[in-house]
Amino acid sequence: MDINSLTLLVEILDAGNLSEAARRLKMTRANVSYHLNQLERSLGQQLVRRTTRRAEATEAGLQLYEHGKRIRNEWLAAREAIATLGQTLQGRVRLSVPSGYGQLVMSSWLIDFKRDYPGIVLDVVFENRVEDLIRDEVDIAVRVISEPPQNLVAREMGTMNYVVCASRDFADANGMPADLQALRTVPLVASAVVSRQLRVTAYLGSERHEVIVQPTLISENYLFLRQAVLGGLGVGMLPDYVVQEDVERGDVVTALHQWRLSIFGTGMYMLYMPNRHHTRAASTFIDFMLARARQEAGAARDSGRTGAAG
Repeated sequence: MDINSLTLLVEILDAGNLSEAARRLKMTRANVSYHLNQLERSLGQQLVRRTTRRAEATEAGLQLYEHGKRIRNEWLAAREAIATLGQTLQGRVRLSVPSGYGQLVMSSWLIDFKRDYPGIVLDVVFENRVEDLIRDEVDIAVRVISEPPQNLVAREMGTMNYVVCASRDFADANGMPADLQALRTVPLVASAVVSRQLRVTAYLGSERHEVIVQPTLISENYLFLRQAVLGGLGVGMLPDYVVQEDVERGDVVTALHQWRLSIFGTGMYMLYMPNRHHTRAASTFIDFMLARARQEAGAARDSGRTGAAG
């Protein structure tokens, strides 16, 4: 058994099936199957239970997989250290960020990072769902969620608050919600939901409340929702960073200030796989983004904002 055999086993179990492992390893499925059979024969143990769709570790396979990940990561780190001696930092980072927060807040961070590290290739995907990082070949994901998945490393980037808001013209003509239940009767502009109903969690001090609302305008595109609010189409329930400048100019007014609102959660997390080798590029990127998140949080506190500290 050598490091190539261990790498093969790790890739198969990470991929979830032989076909996907073959694609990642740039081998044929038959070749992957052959080398796996050879490894199992040399050890006298079945390591992987495979069907036409799935590849799952046996108890012996799982133990070898855990050792294999550590050995592979150390080998990759050593190989990278030798290959990059005396060179400008290079590599590739595939990143998944929320559509709204990524565009409106993180874009400037990403541009600054790229300016500081021109040799690193950034592959940025704007999406809101927490997907399978391995399947989608994503190194790092940033998400707003209530609780991070237990199978991922989660680094806190801060908190995000929602605000109830409307254009000044709409507020003058229709008034603003005076209490939580009023959200059920106003034309509500909000981010995408699975069904027509949206469950809003609200905290007043330590008291937790819930209200079921039915938005009349729904989208994952926060720039579009901001334009809808500015156009007087209704009352928005949006992350505060979306309308922060509009509020400061007086074009948008807010309500229900005493409530802390949540739709999908208020925690901003950077997520990545545990026990996965991070290239120097990925590690540098993580440190850079977390530092910028802390700066943003400090600036928000200093300015008295109640908004995203991510």
